[in-house]
Amino acid sequence: MIDLHCHILPGVDDGAKDLSESIKMAKKAVEQGIRTIVATPHHLNNSYENARLQIIARVEELNQALVQENLEVKILPGQEARIYGEMVEGYESGEILPVNDTPYLLVELPSSHVPRYTEKLFFDIQMKGLIPVIVHPERNQEIIERPEILYQLVKKGALSQVTAASICGDFGKKIKSFSLQLIEANLTHFIASDAHNTSSRTFKMREAFDMIQKKYGNELVYLFEENAALLLEGSHIYKEVPERIKKKKFFKIF
Repeated sequence: MIDLHCHILPGVDDGAKDLSESIKMAKKAVEQGIRTIVATPHHLNNSYENARLQIIARVEELNQALVQENLEVKILPGQEARIYGEMVEGYESGEILPVNDTPYLLVELPSSHVPRYTEKLFFDIQMKGLIPVIVHPERNQEIIERPEILYQLVKKGALSQVTAASICGDFGKKIKSFSLQLIEANLTHFIASDAHNTSSRTFKMREAFDMIQKKYGNELVYLFEENAALLLEGSHIYKEVPERIKKKKFFKIF
């Protein structure tokens, strides 16, 4: 199994605090059946800066440590970049790092809203041959309230990645329900852990896929797993036609 979004690099953000915690996370990942992890430290989220070359060097160090621990898991370089207006320039200057140097770029939106320039920026990103992947859209308040925003972005070429723990209900019933709606409407293309540690924010990949298998069948599980592999190759992923999410009506009972 491949995990495309994980904060396993030691001491660079709010993920693993040190190498020993990174190793604990790697062991937990192996227990889940994960053999490839993309390290995606936060970049420019008002707290952390992790530019391309720093990440690549740290990934190499972590891989060497995991070999010494005889852990059969491979770490690949990636980055969870907070959206900002000059992302294209950041990519051209070598600061922004797409996943494993493929065209796929993980983009984090603010938790409360979607910046007005997002659609234009995503167009510019795609004109550079990159593909924006919106991470955890199910936890963005404006997208929850107005899913049409995500529909329009996906329709125009963006992709999205839902967090496994969201599907499992770790962020509450509302986010779990919305995550399933995104899956049903073909508005998400990848499931990843966004793991930060082995306790409060762990992998949950196996549990999420078990839930998807029970609810939707093996075919959808295979699609998500295949898409992760295709992304790492830099190949085209499988995409179904996106659908609009119909807002549920709530009736007040007097």
